[in-house]
Amino acid sequence: MVRYVYDFAEGGRDQAGLLGGKGANLAEMTRLGLPVPPGFTVTTEACRTFLSAGNEPCGLAEEISEHLAAVENTAGRRLGQADDPLLLSVRSGARFSMPGMMETILDIGLGDDSVLGLAKVSGNERFAWDSYRRLVQMFGSTVMGVDSNVFESALSDLKRSRGAADDLGLDAADLAELVETYKTLIRRETGEDFPQSPDEQLRRAVLAVFESWNGERARVYRRRERIPDDLGTAVNVQTMVFGNLGADSGSGVAFTRDPATGRPGLYGDYLPNAQGEDVVAGIRNTVSLADLEKLDPVSYAQLRGHMETLETHYRDLCDIEFTIERGRLWMLQTRVGKRTAEASFAIASELVDEGLISPAEALGRVAGEGLARLMFPRFDTSAVGEALAHGLPASPGAAVGQAVFDSAEAVRRAAAGDQVVLVRQETAPDDLPGMIAAQAVLTSRGGKTSHAAVVARGMGTVCVCGAEEITVDTASRRFTVGDVTVEEGTVISVDGSEGAVYLGSAPLVDSAVMRYFESGERSAGLVDSVARAMEQADRVARLEVRANADTPEDAARARRFGARGIGLCRTEHMFLGDRRKLVEAMILARDENERKDALGALLPLQRQDFIGILEAMDGLPVTIRLIDPPLHEFLPDRTDLAVRIAAAEARGEQPDPHEVELLAAVSRMHEENPMLGLRGVRLGLVVPGLVAMQVRAIAEAVVARTRAGGAPEAEIMVPLVGAVEELRIERAEVERVLAEVSEETGVPVHCPIGTMIELPRAALTAGPIAGEAEFFSFGTNDLTQTTWGFSRDDVEAAFFSAYLDKGIFATSPFETLDRDGVGRLVRIAVDEGRAARPDLKIGVCGEHGGDPGSVHFFHQAGLDYVSCSPFRVPVALLEAGRAALSGTAASDSR
Repeated sequence: MVRYVYDFAEGGRDQAGLLGGKGANLAEMTRLGLPVPPGFTVTTEACRTFLSAGNEPCGLAEEISEHLAAVENTAGRRLGQADDPLLLSVRSGARFSMPGMMETILDIGLGDDSVLGLAKVSGNERFAWDSYRRLVQMFGSTVMGVDSNVFESALSDLKRSRGAADDLGLDAADLAELVETYKTLIRRETGEDFPQSPDEQLRRAVLAVFESWNGERARVYRRRERIPDDLGTAVNVQTMVFGNLGADSGSGVAFTRDPATGRPGLYGDYLPNAQGEDVVAGIRNTVSLADLEKLDPVSYAQLRGHMETLETHYRDLCDIEFTIERGRLWMLQTRVGKRTAEASFAIASELVDEGLISPAEALGRVAGEGLARLMFPRFDTSAVGEALAHGLPASPGAAVGQAVFDSAEAVRRAAAGDQVVLVRQETAPDDLPGMIAAQAVLTSRGGKTSHAAVVARGMGTVCVCGAEEITVDTASRRFTVGDVTVEEGTVISVDGSEGAVYLGSAPLVDSAVMRYFESGERSAGLVDSVARAMEQADRVARLEVRANADTPEDAARARRFGARGIGLCRTEHMFLGDRRKLVEAMILARDENERKDALGALLPLQRQDFIGILEAMDGLPVTIRLIDPPLHEFLPDRTDLAVRIAAAEARGEQPDPHEVELLAAVSRMHEENPMLGLRGVRLGLVVPGLVAMQVRAIAEAVVARTRAGGAPEAEIMVPLVGAVEELRIERAEVERVLAEVSEETGVPVHCPIGTMIELPRAALTAGPIAGEAEFFSFGTNDLTQTTWGFSRDDVEAAFFSAYLDKGIFATSPFETLDRDGVGRLVRIAVDEGRAARPDLKIGVCGEHGGDPGSVHFFHQAGLDYVSCSPFRVPVALLEAGRAALSGTAASDSR
């Protein structure tokens, strides 16, 4: 028979899955001998059974009665007895802390008769009626479904009529009147009376807490915190102790260290003559724990001792709730406390120094996302005021600048020394110079994996995408939000961590952590704590971390940040700017000679690019991807060309012949879905000389660096392979050119040749492909798109929010790898690739390479390295170390 109920004395903190976090910790405190009011826990299994069956689990009522009897025997009182009633609290307690998301009902057991007995035995009539009105209010809203505002309005009306500033201004008669008002409201709203039976109160309260697991705010919180929906909540039934019995009573919340900074000491709030919910409800101003020491030095000394016991026992920051009842201290709850990213690093480091945890455990206590938040500058939130608009927080950080509406203007103003924010409906490759010049990018369309988001993250530029409240009028050089118009040149502030946009210049707080990664300059405090965590991660990590970098500057930055090479160097970015004319000439070439001339002009430019990158990464591998996107992306926009030509003809003028030729080429190359069109390896196979030019530029750069005394390690990666035959043909061309350059220069050039696995077919035929590839690199952006059938430029704004709301996604598959689908393809490719070529080197270069959860998957899947944007390298390094830890320390940083 399944057991559904456990006394506090029967469990322990290792049973959080069954007893919930609160119940497990109450049991642990009971075992430690701390003063915990007696009680029992109804398990998460009972909740899951109730939610799936829709009714109370068989035998649950009998178990509750049995354990209630034990509590009554300990207390020497019965639930709800008329002369000296035992009262109970009923609280939720999920495995993972969900503060305020589910229900609590206090003072179970009070009724019209027992309230008189409570008044007599306590000698405090006001206290008794205050407890009763709390029960009726909580039970009415939580269990019986009455809108809580109904009760709040009645309370406010009574206080107003009595001239009371707060609840303490109401006397016993007032509260007795309020109870009757509440009961009348319940009868009016529900058609039934408030139950006088204490057993019925308890039963219905337990089931109401179960039902609150699926309440709207609980579901929203779980989605945000990525807590599974199928865990259920436990229910803790506990003897009531009262902090509202007078001046010698009260309730409080305490932390063993500052949860904001991690500094040691006692931090918290205490509210005299109040029950626990009053402390967090803000109905009266609290006092500090230092004031408690003056008010009740004995209880304060006991609390301090218990807190030291708990922190030593849990070896972590503890969050504690307590009540003092007429000078007697009771411990109501403890848990490992939530904390800021800064505090998590500081506390982990200090606990190592105190000998409570090992460096490996400390690494398990911090997380990559927290590190990312510490790396970016932040606004002083107390000074920013109300946000003008909100969008998706696509690339974190905070930046201030003048709003500009095209790339050229961004470059011009930046060159003049101004800070700018590039505002667009959405960005395109042509906007890259403006994005580089801008402090931040703001778009009214697009998602977290749109062009703006991906490029901005790669550059470490602040970015907010999909701010739909904003209407961008590029022609008039302004944007509007409601009746607010922001003209070009107006200063705005963009918060890429929160997805918010503000008018005016918000003050920034610099990041000392970023200065450390940029310069290696170490200082005491937070920076030292971060540095120690990074050193420990480096000691234990198996996964290497490389960077996605396309310029010598990005490569040098990535190396300073700790990258062990470049996992993705995208050559198409080298064809933008002034070089577009040469690409146009290649595309428009009418014969082989014209094409050779265009490619010949591009060759020295590409070679010089590669020399700079290989120099920045000297001695480390640089994986260079041959050109991937469709060629028409390097040509002017089709619609713009057509409009200009039509406008000239309408004026009776002769259109520009070059534009006419370009329009013909763009139309000829137009594809309905270029993501699945002529790109990647397909370009190399059908555009003569393109691959040969790129490979020659790479080879000659290797020769130049070798002759200069360097140690270049270039690797050549063929994109979008779907069939081994494609790679076999292209590999032959690559090897031919490498051999030519070796012979011409007398310098042996060996560049490993590999491919990107970014199509499902490539993953499913990885064995044969490995016969032609010395390495694989998973392009998880495209692999996600082609596996799901998504176009990432379209779907996030279209339906991702609905999918997240409906629970189809726990998070966007473009942010965190889809382990069941895309992840399975990765595992198949790893297994079959290594079976065919045991020494096959395997990495990943999609956006997922910098995502903490995905890094853990790649470690488990047996990859050799991950590659991500330079600014995500420290995050990936930290998570690579955490992924290598055994046990559960690094599996969850909640």
